[in-house]
Amino acid sequence: MNAPDTRDGIPERSARTIMTLIGIGLFAGFLSGLFGVGGGIVIVPALVLLAGYQQRLAAGTSLAAIVPTATVGVISYGLSGEVAWLAALILAAAAVVGAQIGTAIAPRISQRALQWGFVAFLLVVIVSLFLVVPSRDGVFEVSVPSGIGLVVLGVVTGILSGLLGVGGGIVVVPMLVLLFGVSDLEAKGTSLLMMIPTALSGTVGNLRRKNVDLLGAALIGGSACLMTALGAWLSKSIDPAVGNIVFAVFLVVIAGRMAIQALRNRR
Repeated sequence: MNAPDTRDGIPERSARTIMTLIGIGLFAGFLSGLFGVGGGIVIVPALVLLAGYQQRLAAGTSLAAIVPTATVGVISYGLSGEVAWLAALILAAAAVVGAQIGTAIAPRISQRALQWGFVAFLLVVIVSLFLVVPSRDGVFEVSVPSGIGLVVLGVVTGILSGLLGVGGGIVVVPMLVLLFGVSDLEAKGTSLLMMIPTALSGTVGNLRRKNVDLLGAALIGGSACLMTALGAWLSKSIDPAVGNIVFAVFLVVIAGRMAIQALRNRR
């Protein structure tokens, strides 16, 4: 049963709601550190289904919670040199531009067609993960060709974010590995760094629209920070081939969820 809404659409601060937010944060933080994703793909539906949030408020709250979560993840990966700082900044700048494009063209494109297209993209990525095993020795160096590639990847990621509301990690991490030869760990650290300025920018806009539950975001983000380092540590401890399989399973879950949502929209 969903918690009753207040005047602002924020669920009542019951003990059950608070414990639910903490639980969501712990789970999302672990996934964030393990896979290099922001966690929004988990936080948003969990807030709607388990905590009684409205969809728009859930998205804004999730984005705010990603900031501390990604920061801890970047520190965890950065301490072992697994972050491509310049590449992340290029991706972030391009993603901000892409997100504006995505939100502008979203009303003109069928949401169901986009969802099925994204499911097809994820299936291709999943198959590719079994064909390419990342090298832990792979180091990314920014050159003119790779810089152009990063801009393109960032814009595409931003457009998808604006169109579908998905985070950049599930796109950026596999693409850095498959197209740029980056190690899986550096791809995850770079992805998390890319999310920070993007999430900050989006949160500022959501605050102006009163579309963020700051206390909820603090509970989720704070509890997520407790688990992000553990997820990052586990990611470094497992073999790259095993990591590919685990990430592929995660993408299968995301693709399945997206397909179910597309089918519901059709009905």
